[in-house]
Amino acid sequence: MSGTADLPRSDAESSSEYDLFCRGRLADPYPLLHRLRKQAPVHWCAPLDCWFVTRYDDVLAGHADPRLSSDKMQVKMKQLPPALRKKVERLGQHLSMWVSHTDPPDHTRLRRLVHLAFTPAVVAGMRPRIQEIVDALVDKAETQGQMDIIADFAYPLPVTVVCELLGIPPQDVTQFTQWVEDIVAFIDGSELEIPNVAERSLRSLLELTDYFHAIAQERQRSPGDDMISALVAVEEEGNRLSPDELFAMCVQMLVGGHDTTTGLIGNGLHALLQNPAELEKLKANPSLIDSAVEEFLRYESPGPRDTRLALEDLEIGGQQVREGQAVVLMLSAANRDPEQFPDPDRLDICRQPNKHVAFGWGIHFCLGAPLARLMGEIALNTLLRRLPEVRFADNSWHDNPPWREAVGLRMLNSLPVVY
Repeated sequence: MSGTADLPRSDAESSSEYDLFCRGRLADPYPLLHRLRKQAPVHWCAPLDCWFVTRYDDVLAGHADPRLSSDKMQVKMKQLPPALRKKVERLGQHLSMWVSHTDPPDHTRLRRLVHLAFTPAVVAGMRPRIQEIVDALVDKAETQGQMDIIADFAYPLPVTVVCELLGIPPQDVTQFTQWVEDIVAFIDGSELEIPNVAERSLRSLLELTDYFHAIAQERQRSPGDDMISALVAVEEEGNRLSPDELFAMCVQMLVGGHDTTTGLIGNGLHALLQNPAELEKLKANPSLIDSAVEEFLRYESPGPRDTRLALEDLEIGGQQVREGQAVVLMLSAANRDPEQFPDPDRLDICRQPNKHVAFGWGIHFCLGAPLARLMGEIALNTLLRRLPEVRFADNSWHDNPPWREAVGLRMLNSLPVVY
């Protein structure tokens, strides 16, 4: 591409490694990300038709630049063949209404309305119930001597918490689990793969939206002590959420509450088991959990990238970005930038300062971050307190765990442990 910096590829192996990375299939992306940051920190990725930004300072600046739009669904939809794009147009329209995918002034209005319902007091008040759910999950597994941390613990915890927060009947969990997985496959899938999942994602989205529509109507008639009731009622200076905005908010909270917190818990425990000295340090001093959670988020970010769309020509890291081009801010690369984090590939649960960007930065900082942190803190401290001898069921999980194939999500498919 004329006027762009392409990735230097010194041999066939590096080319293959880069292609795997573009498809979300590179198990250990960090050596490649270090090479990118050093040799081509801002470069044009031809396979994905976008710019990759890998330095911490550039990623931070990208989050703050109003010339970069958060409407990343435009980028996703552009990757679809024209006929398919028209067929699933409603999918793009809905996902563009997610608060994390909007720009001011809509973003400012939506975020303010959500903050009125999803307050810090609401999150803090959930601590006792989260502890109950965690204890129940450990109770169930404790006598068995083994479990899959992902399937038996890290996944059901946030699902249960978010469902109770929204006021969704627990018996409906199995009904919408597949809907959520189908939507995530489109949002977090590689641009090379999403044409294969777009129609299925739209079908699941429509079914999930119909589901929330029925619940919202019920809450209008008979409000409860739940987030959907609060979102239905929330109003400020005459502003309310439209029905489509309400459904988009509910779907985003449900989808967002699933995998990122699962990733935080699973990735965090995996990192501890890989680093026995840090594991013993945390077991001996559970008060380090807040610092430890921040380090897990930095070290193995569940959300490895954030996409933006250039609204006009601009320069990033000495490279000329054109209007309409996609810019991928690589959070996982920024979080291991040695200019910001000394010895970045070392897990240090006492690391200070630790200004990671796992939850984004600026006005789009993740709304669910306080809840994710709270669940991660309670889950991991409880596991280590009640199952102090926890270890890998198979030593192959130490260096070769089964990572999910996705470009927008960094989490394990499974993590079998014994205790």
